[in-house]
Amino acid sequence: MKSDKETKKEFKIEASKNPDKYYATKVLKSEGFERKQCSCGTFFWTVNKNQDHCGDPACSGGFRFIGDTPAKKEMDYITVWKRFAAHFTKLGYTPIDRYPVVARWRDDTDFVQASIYDFQPFVVSGEVEPPANPLVVPQFCLRFNDIDNVGITGAHYSGFVMIGQHMFVPEEEWDQNRVFSDIHSWLKEGLGLPNEEITYHEDAWAGGGNFGPCMEYFSRGLELGNQVYMLFDQTEDGPVPLKLKVLDMGMGHERNAWFTKGTATSYEATFPTVVAKLKEITGINVKKEIIQKFLPYSSFLNVDEIESINEAWEDVSKKAGIPAEELKKQIIPLSRLYSIAEHSRSLLVALSDGALPSNVGGGYNLRMILRRALSFIDKEGWDINLPEVCRWHAEYLKPIFPELSLNLDEVEKILDVEKKKYEATKEKSKALVQKIIQTDVSESKLLELYDSQGIQPEMIQEEARKLGKNIVVPDDFYTKVTERQEKKEQVHATVKEEKLDIPSGTPDTEVLYYDDYLNLEFENTVVAVVGKNIILKGTAAYPTSGGQIHDVGTIEGVEIKDIFKQGGYIVHELASAPEFKVGEKVAVKLDKERRTQLAQHHTAAHIISASTRELLGKHINQAGAKKTLEKAHLDVTHYENINDSDIQKIENRANEIVSQKVSVISELLPRGEAEGKYGMVIYQGGAVPGKNVRVVKIKGIDIEACGGTHLNNTSEVGTIKIIKSKKIQDGVVRIYFTAGKATERESGAQGDTVSELAELLGVEGEQVPSRATELFSKWKTARKALKKKKEMDASSLELTSTEKFSGDVLAETARILSTQPEHAVKTVKRFMDELEEMKKKL
Repeated sequence: MKSDKETKKEFKIEASKNPDKYYATKVLKSEGFERKQCSCGTFFWTVNKNQDHCGDPACSGGFRFIGDTPAKKEMDYITVWKRFAAHFTKLGYTPIDRYPVVARWRDDTDFVQASIYDFQPFVVSGEVEPPANPLVVPQFCLRFNDIDNVGITGAHYSGFVMIGQHMFVPEEEWDQNRVFSDIHSWLKEGLGLPNEEITYHEDAWAGGGNFGPCMEYFSRGLELGNQVYMLFDQTEDGPVPLKLKVLDMGMGHERNAWFTKGTATSYEATFPTVVAKLKEITGINVKKEIIQKFLPYSSFLNVDEIESINEAWEDVSKKAGIPAEELKKQIIPLSRLYSIAEHSRSLLVALSDGALPSNVGGGYNLRMILRRALSFIDKEGWDINLPEVCRWHAEYLKPIFPELSLNLDEVEKILDVEKKKYEATKEKSKALVQKIIQTDVSESKLLELYDSQGIQPEMIQEEARKLGKNIVVPDDFYTKVTERQEKKEQVHATVKEEKLDIPSGTPDTEVLYYDDYLNLEFENTVVAVVGKNIILKGTAAYPTSGGQIHDVGTIEGVEIKDIFKQGGYIVHELASAPEFKVGEKVAVKLDKERRTQLAQHHTAAHIISASTRELLGKHINQAGAKKTLEKAHLDVTHYENINDSDIQKIENRANEIVSQKVSVISELLPRGEAEGKYGMVIYQGGAVPGKNVRVVKIKGIDIEACGGTHLNNTSEVGTIKIIKSKKIQDGVVRIYFTAGKATERESGAQGDTVSELAELLGVEGEQVPSRATELFSKWKTARKALKKKKEMDASSLELTSTEKFSGDVLAETARILSTQPEHAVKTVKRFMDELEEMKKKL
């Protein structure tokens, strides 16, 4: 199979040979456009007889609209979307709200990177109806491949709004001339551009196995957007026309606002109030004439397209007529200010939508831009508070994104925690940096230090400068960091799964456990037999999935050893080869006690998840779970360890929900209907496959897409006991818990442990924590005395404390001893034995 790059290159050549077949040439010709070819090879369309270039900034001399925009309709950032939505509503499109930038409905990406991501894979494949058709959407996107360009070029972003124009129709309804005419009408009527100021590029696009023609549109050196027409599927046998034709127009919201305003950079047009306030705080005031001379050529500093940044600065310097060092002195601080404004907006949206900075996955990139912003603040000595900057952004964006103002306190808390981590890293790194700068520091070493220790390269560079040493930090450093992280994430352990050879024509299994977890005895028809493996037409037997282990029981008296999923099939593995055959009806009997316990743990997981979110914030999302007979655990996203006090509050709230006897209701809905009714918050456990989604609701408390077995009412859960919690990775905390009979067994086991501790320490159960505190204290005292060879009265090391404790004795004892509850007895024995040995030596 050809790569996307190869497919695009080949199809672009093919399309250029047949422009009338692949582009809306009928509309172009009717508007007076003529087809030409630029010296760069690009075919373009213009009404200007003397135009010999394609309009790309590299071919036409940079941006030529700054201070002299040809747009007759000036619009600020907010107005661009409002007018665009109104314009396309008249053309028959439906404006919809943006999707969260955290792409929980997909398992192949952390963040939305283009408006079409909202509709992949299910809408694009035709499995699911779109929320409207055709539609337009102001979709906030995150991309981290241009971090080093943010601020300096005046046009690059890590977070931006892609205004999407989309249509999903069968071939007989596809009208490329219409959709092209619609976007052309925006350029003419929305922006007020005469045809003389518009240039169209013929191009091609390929991605995700699909490809098609693409038309880009430029004015005075600025690409305003492009229309992609997804028409073909790339297969081993060559191109195959897609049954569903897809319009994927992506237009830069920021670029349209910038273009109509003609401001010095796109940042002044995108977040004008924020830039103004930051300039006031920092006192930055670059001369207007310097900005005007520099910005037409700022795109030439794109680190992705140059080999030497110093040579690029010299080139821009000559073109602008300003000495390079003077230009840098003026522009670099300004670029840092722009970066702070830009990064804070990206963080505001990402954190508001439930993402967290961390050292893994998409959170890694969020932490990277946060620390980049903080390092610029440090380097310039500015008094800038990032949470405050986020509030300015939220206020400005309220007319189009009011949801960003709802979680500002939570965003502030997350940013404050991250700043403390940043400061701690700096402090911890000082000694290491002093050691490092005594040696030659290579680029790979800088990348390694940032990746493993979080040490900013600017910190190393600054310390080296104090010693008269010059350490070169690559201009594309943060781009390389992102690439390094992506490569790490692509390395996965390969697990070989042995697939059954299921006879063709076998129907997918009908799931019968959704409606009633007590559906434990039933009859159904055998549709396939593969050795000891049986597939029924429908089954209420639960297969291992979603972190929940499988049911056990019998089929016609033969033991079920395992139940698992393979594609759309639920397979029952028996202890021995069955005597029954395809077409026969068989009786299935499942273990009630096992099913009930697993359902209690699964419903309890939803209750604890909801309680944690209610108490700690909306950033709490499920990151994983496991439910067994003995106990369960729930992994949640959180920026720090959950302290004992909060754990107790979560447990109390969870048991309060149990006592409220709330109904647990499940419904199977078409995916589009479920998302429209409840939003993307339903994807707590990650992406859910299929055109239909089963939604489990605990009324007024929790709503999740979930395929597990659940109780009918929260009262059936029994007592929930949170055993412990611990951070399992940066940004993820694991909560261990039990419910129902498992809690009774756990409480009994804890009681036995407390009794054993009380006997060891020679006290009553409620006196164990105070005696453990005393033991730990005197153990440390004796240890110090031995180290310093001090004499000590051994009698002063006797244990005498009898103070009583009213809470969870075992949990408190484990906390005091810095151990896990299950290791408390072993730890106490060790401390007591070591204390006795030390007494003999003192």
